[in-house]
Amino acid sequence: MKRTHLQAAWLSALALLCSAAQADGDKQASTPLLPKYKQECSACHLAYPPQFLPAASWQRQMQNLSKHYGSDASLDAATVRELSLWLNANAGSGKRARQEPPQDRITQSAWFVREHEEVSAATWKLPAVKSAANCAACHTQAESQGTFHERHIRIPR
Repeated sequence: MKRTHLQAAWLSALALLCSAAQADGDKQASTPLLPKYKQECSACHLAYPPQFLPAASWQRQMQNLSKHYGSDASLDAATVRELSLWLNANAGSGKRARQEPPQDRITQSAWFVREHEEVSAATWKLPAVKSAANCAACHTQAESQGTFHERHIRIPR
């Protein structure tokens, strides 16, 4: 009887650890996108999960929308304030956001480079991909579900 309780306790602990690891590993999917953020950002590109950058990077981006990577993405002051507050509250933390990426580019962050080290330069140049910033080209559920799991990757040809 004692052994059965001990086994049950170990199984419960293991299940709890596994579910916590899954939730942490999929944090980007657990934060629903603010509708205004999705509307404004996805007009030009994927509305990237806020956890992909640290708060300081999002702040700089929101302060320089008139020069947003070569485009004028200016918004009214109320929208900038609303999006900035939301981005700051949901920005990356922990290991992924410990270091601000060069030029606040997700694709130049250490975690992004590490996750995509097996992707060849030729793949980034494919007509269906065009650049590393086009997550949805390979991550088939990035736009619809906000998930970037490896099991949902399809490299275009």
